[in-house]
Amino acid sequence: MLELRSVSAGYDGFQALSDVDLQVRSGEAVAVLGPNGAGKTTLLRVISRLIANRHGELLMDGRRYDAMPAWDVIGLGIAQVPEGRRLFPRLSVEDNLRIGAYLPAARGKVASRLDFVYSLFPRMRERRLQLAGTLSGGEQQMCAIGRALMSGPRLLLLDEPSAGLAPVVVQSIFGLISRIRAEGYTVLIVEQNVRQVLGIVDRAYLMETGRMRTSGTAAEMLSNDAVRKAYLGI
Repeated sequence: MLELRSVSAGYDGFQALSDVDLQVRSGEAVAVLGPNGAGKTTLLRVISRLIANRHGELLMDGRRYDAMPAWDVIGLGIAQVPEGRRLFPRLSVEDNLRIGAYLPAARGKVASRLDFVYSLFPRMRERRLQLAGTLSGGEQQMCAIGRALMSGPRLLLLDEPSAGLAPVVVQSIFGLISRIRAEGYTVLIVEQNVRQVLGIVDRAYLMETGRMRTSGTAAEMLSNDAVRKAYLGI
């Protein structure tokens, strides 16, 4: 489905990504692990075309899209949940969700998409008239994920979904991501919570200083000495 070939990108004179190769197949859940400053968020922003790649190729279903403007990328079936949620705090939960269905193809399905999101996140139905800015951190993350799902994406990008959340809420969010996977969605997730994320993905990449250092199945990454020492404290 998604493929990156020798992608490099950065900001002004800073090189954030160097010769990155990545592949996500349809139906997979794939994680990108790594410390702060590794380039993980930049990677997602490049995939969404919010940052232009300097070199390399971005492909969706075998077709290059690295010349496409960012506002057209969602039409390819790619939706991103940004770090920090980025909700509209003075709009209601339901209005935030409706914003996610702005594509012409999605506008006629708003009611059915809302029903789907509310079935995944019953708390959002309860809070649908509440201002998004008054939600708890975990509820805001649910709303942000629900907003991305409103477009009916084929590939869901999640940027640090557990950031800033209490441990019990983190478990709940990862449980919800597992439910989304069970609905058939393809997921690419950037996350520092290594142990939790490796419990719900098929494969993972380890990124350090803008480069992919290693990759493997979730089980292989859990048994990788470098991952165990640096990220699992073993």
